[in-house]
Amino acid sequence: MYSKEEKQQLKREFWSQFSDSYPKKWMLYDTQIKDVTFKFFVDNSVARVQLDIEPRDEEKRKIYYEKMESLRTLLHEEHLPDALFERHLALENGKTISRVWVELKGVNLNRRADWEQIHHFFAIKMIAFEAFFTEYEDYIRDLDLNT
Repeated sequence: MYSKEEKQQLKREFWSQFSDSYPKKWMLYDTQIKDVTFKFFVDNSVARVQLDIEPRDEEKRKIYYEKMESLRTLLHEEHLPDALFERHLALENGKTISRVWVELKGVNLNRRADWEQIHHFFAIKMIAFEAFFTEYEDYIRDLDLNT
């Protein structure tokens, strides 16, 4: 087991190596849609690239999610055939969001031997996800254009 400080140091090293290996400015919070963000996630069993749809306004969250869902076939066929969708995802903090994501199971942030595989997964999947989003962002962003 790692101490809290050792875990923090390990995470810093992981993200520093990722940044060095893939020096790209990722879209992440810069989707131009409030509360719709791309995220990297990794823990002791899985790595994910995810698009979280988190508006407090339930109707906005529903619309953005349905827009993504309406593009599911295009996302699967052109960019991420392994993308998963969840309309109502309850977070540990009690908040309900919608999420579209891809994941790599069986990897562990604490296992340095997995880092290169995780970094590669993050880069390849996020590049594909961002390309998809950029291609369809006008449709996704426009709340007046219904699905």
